[in-house]
Amino acid sequence: MQQTDSMNWHVTRGSAMRIASPGHVLFAVTLIALGILGLIKGDFTVMWQPVPQGFPGRAVLDYLSALICLASGIGLLWQRTATLAARVLLAFVLAWLLILRLPHIFLAPNIGTTWAAAKTAVMLAAAWVLYAWFAGERDRQRLAFATGEKGLTIARAFYGLALIPFGVAHFLYLNQTTVLVPRWLGWPVFWAYFTGGAFIAAGVAMLIGVFARLAATLSVLQVGLFTLIIWIPMVVTGRVSAFQWQEFIASVVLTTAGWVVADSYRGIPWLALGKR
Repeated sequence: MQQTDSMNWHVTRGSAMRIASPGHVLFAVTLIALGILGLIKGDFTVMWQPVPQGFPGRAVLDYLSALICLASGIGLLWQRTATLAARVLLAFVLAWLLILRLPHIFLAPNIGTTWAAAKTAVMLAAAWVLYAWFAGERDRQRLAFATGEKGLTIARAFYGLALIPFGVAHFLYLNQTTVLVPRWLGWPVFWAYFTGGAFIAAGVAMLIGVFARLAATLSVLQVGLFTLIIWIPMVVTGRVSAFQWQEFIASVVLTTAGWVVADSYRGIPWLALGKR
């Protein structure tokens, strides 16, 4: 079986920890935090919302999503459980996307349903990258399309597709975007258009394989900067509404999940052409 730099992981000597990349660790810790938050809150966290009130087994699904986040986050950090944790997380997020997200895009197409699907797609992309990395021999034999380089290509495609509606939202909701731009930065309309266009360009670049590694990395940097210069100051000063608090959480999750995807390009030239 061929191995690439992006599929190698580091197992710390003398410990049972499995660390594939910095993004892997941060995403796992974020999942743990999401799980704890969901259990304390007793309701879906922002990454799983919205879920229709009348959805069968909604209360059970609420706690199940929190428990899977918590267990998967812990499992992804340990050598013996990383494969199972990645497999379970991938299956759960994929089912969430297919059952609770994609139908609403067709039944009630709007930026809200598309945005929700895009958030799920980013989590799915990160889970798929980790599964491609940690898949055992049985997984590689039975699900060859989902592991190795093929699996990474699928994961990157989901991430690239998700970036496009993120960018479109900046144009459709210009007023809501400009008010978030810090005053010291100036030119709020310019930054709204620039960051929206950057998301779209990065998504397209990843889908067609033009400077894909650079595009993925810059998209993560952009979301991370949103977290640092917009959401964290709001949280620190206490000037944050319930909606903005949810957006802060989403921004952190999207940053760490995107980091996992960007890490999957290790070993690929920054300006490579035709490499998805």
